Amino acid sequence: QVQLVESGGGLVQAGGSLRLFCAASGRSVSSYAMGWFRQAPGKEREFIAAMSQSGARTYYSDSMKGRFTISRDNAGNTVYLQMKSLKPEDTAVYYCAAEATKDNWLVYTRPGEYDYWGQGTQVTVSS
Repeated sequence: QVQLVESGGGLVQAGGSLRLFCAASGRSVSSYAMGWFRQAPGKEREFIAAMSQSGARTYYSDSMKGRFTISRDNAGNTVYLQMKSLKPEDTAVYYCAAEATKDNWLVYTRPGEYDYWGQGTQVTVSS
């Protein structure tokens, strides 16, 4: 019932920053737990960050904590992923996802836990 569209990807030099956008329509992002994932060619989809439905709790992959930040703008119905100190190994397609949870506190880290996905946006980090 919610549609998600990622944008903001592109080519960036190593050490640079980039902000990704996940625009929702049909339903408010405040109704869902949200997550960001990425997938490089030939690899499994990898968890990056999650936010509870309430927006009060966030959770990060240990490997990305401190570099990536998830945030939400309820008025603009948009979820963001702020990325800094980017590395070539961050090159991947980045996806946002929504979970129609009944619990406003839980966060989700597995792709199979999410109900809705965007089409992805490509991020390429050059060395």
